[in-house]
Amino acid sequence: MKKGPIVEAEEPIALFGGGYIGDEDTNLVLRRVNRVVAADGGAAALIDSGHMPEAVIGDFDSLAPGYRARIPAERLFPVREQDSTDFDKALRHIAAPLVIGVGFLGARLDHQLAVLNALVRLQDRPCVLLGAHEVIFHAPPQIAFSVEAGQTVSLFPLSPVTGRSKGLEWPIDGLELAPDGRVGTSNRAVSEVELQVDGPGLLVMAPRAALDPVIRAFLSGRTGRWPARAE
Repeated sequence: MKKGPIVEAEEPIALFGGGYIGDEDTNLVLRRVNRVVAADGGAAALIDSGHMPEAVIGDFDSLAPGYRARIPAERLFPVREQDSTDFDKALRHIAAPLVIGVGFLGARLDHQLAVLNALVRLQDRPCVLLGAHEVIFHAPPQIAFSVEAGQTVSLFPLSPVTGRSKGLEWPIDGLELAPDGRVGTSNRAVSEVELQVDGPGLLVMAPRAALDPVIRAFLSGRTGRWPARAE
């Protein structure tokens, strides 16, 4: 197993998983990147669409032999441990300013929860997940992005967190958010949304139409970045 990042880039990278991928999702994501990686079975959707991933990372328990045989051996990177999901394995071996993930939401609930857990745990790896109705990301120290007024912007903490907001109908200033306490689902945008968060652990769920504004925000260099968690 290669030490350090398997894939490194100074530009966004797409990461495809083996879960639900909408009819337009593949082209939607690939139009926004130049490089694409697959997490295990996510390679099948890419190959079916005529694209060969530059790397496939995972334990290879969900990639059918026929697809695996079509991928050059030097692009296969097995991670044999069974203590993490393929999303976790792939994300922690990619070094990029942003990963755009598709095929990780909308399938089994336990898989989705594990993905969201990894999204927060790997707090130094900025990633935006594309779902059927929304984009989801782990809030960096600060971020501002455009959302059409009246659209839903939900905030869900996976650990206790505080912060401040602008552009939300119900500001979070002065609130203590926690997974077993107050959460911020079904908030609404009234203008451009600005968030400042005092620590890691807050998931942001915005409409799919916010994908490009969120990508621009992460690539602006103004969001800050959480340090890697101590192991």
